[in-house]
Amino acid sequence: MSTDNNTFKILTLGESGVGKTAILRRYVENKFEKHHLATIGIDYQSKTIKIKNKEIKLKIWDTAGQERYLNLASHLYKGADGIMLVYDITDEYSFSKITDWMEQINSNLSKNEIGIVLIGNKSDIEDRIIDTEKGEEKAKEYGIQYFETSALNGNGINEAFEGLAKQILKNYKIKNNDVGSRTISLQSSKPEDIVENDKKARKCC
Repeated sequence: MSTDNNTFKILTLGESGVGKTAILRRYVENKFEKHHLATIGIDYQSKTIKIKNKEIKLKIWDTAGQERYLNLASHLYKGADGIMLVYDITDEYSFSKITDWMEQINSNLSKNEIGIVLIGNKSDIEDRIIDTEKGEEKAKEYGIQYFETSALNGNGINEAFEGLAKQILKNYKIKNNDVGSRTISLQSSKPEDIVENDKKARKCC
């Protein structure tokens, strides 16, 4: 990584099955797999984009939504610059859990210092349960941006990630008055490091 680049750490959060991995694969690889294994623990991919002539490297961490992995995910909050919080527009439960996820985010991070976007995924499905207005209202409740996406056809995904990156840039500009002069580094570069640390923590005491 060159010294004039910015590296932003982004977490994808949400219940299992909402499409976090599918969104990430569509964004980074422009691929969609209808059937894939659920994420076990943590995975991440990266993509470099340009925003306002600034080269931004996004390191996007894909976290499992299962409750038993929440403790592991908490390690990842350290150093996070942005959160992509995802629910499934065809699943009322995943939408209802947004409140719990926001509480966890707020207990680990200062909302004023990071970018957060709310994503209603699977917008290609006609038989939706959560309408757009309801998603927008939920986002407004928390003062965050709202996007609808489809990992199947790619609609809205670029816009969601770029919107989040712009929000992160804005936050750093306000905080530092010169985003282009600093590099934001990840606390840990490998997901296996976090997994190993979690194993050690559980053995302790």
